[in-house]
Amino acid sequence: MDLGNIQSFRKQIKIIDATLRDGGLVNDFAFPQGFAKALFEADRAAGVDIMEVGYRASQKLFDPEKFGPWKFSREEDIAALVGEGKGDMKISVMADVGRTELDDIVPASQSVIDMYRIAAYVNQVPAAADMVELCHDRGYLTCCNIMAVSKVREGDLRRALEIIASGPVDVIYIVDSFGSLYPEEMRAMCDLYGEIAQKYGKQLGIHAHNNQQLAFANTVECVAKGVNFVDATAGGMGRGAGNCPLEALLGFLKNPRYRLEPILKFLREHIEPLKSAGVRWGYEVPYLLTGLNNVHPSAAINFIREGRDDYENLLHDILSGE
Repeated sequence: MDLGNIQSFRKQIKIIDATLRDGGLVNDFAFPQGFAKALFEADRAAGVDIMEVGYRASQKLFDPEKFGPWKFSREEDIAALVGEGKGDMKISVMADVGRTELDDIVPASQSVIDMYRIAAYVNQVPAAADMVELCHDRGYLTCCNIMAVSKVREGDLRRALEIIASGPVDVIYIVDSFGSLYPEEMRAMCDLYGEIAQKYGKQLGIHAHNNQQLAFANTVECVAKGVNFVDATAGGMGRGAGNCPLEALLGFLKNPRYRLEPILKFLREHIEPLKSAGVRWGYEVPYLLTGLNNVHPSAAINFIREGRDDYENLLHDILSGE
């Protein structure tokens, strides 16, 4: 059987490249000169639907001297990045509840930003709903990312989803913050989220972490379950174990509107030099241990920074809650 003749694709799928945002957590957003512009051009040439340029963090809470520009994603920096035009590609930023100055969110008619992605923990969902409404009213597409859902009881998650979905949000994201979920659990998440999304006419998205080497597999599971907005990063660059690799996702989707070659070129010219310079992310045993035990990767991040290799002691610390 010639499988190449029966492959198909779903036109509704949208790829969001989160390299600058999630990848920025690896190096405090201190990307080399020209990195962001090269990524912008590669994404546009590859047919990526949405480029997430970074966080919209408050400069009152975070010192601009300690972070690169994409921690704050100022309007002038995004305008300089986009230059003469972004074509069909949209621009998004992530705004954390409690870490964003709402007055910085100007009307969409005055901005090159198309989408705001609101990130919140389950106890922050009422505030997230208010931020979604504000961004919607100012003319933006909106997403809501409820984080650390692997730690949330189903009843609490269902109530949170009802609050978000009953508002003007466009996309609700399944977020595997700790990289702890397995494909069968992802399918169950898709069923729960999908039930509520269908009730209110919302779209779903997936943001996966690679602690257990499952970011790509879990993303594929969600696509098979009808999730249309999918996050990925070049070379899987992202906090700790990183994310679903953009190059793998582009190859999997088989959609002729996407082109893999521009991303491969970007990997060679910009991602590999970052790795060679010592910037570190991706699957490692410490991240596996935090993922297996459904805990925040901070313990693994600190373990690696300290140059340790006593994995069994890290496991003991995780299991004992130290």
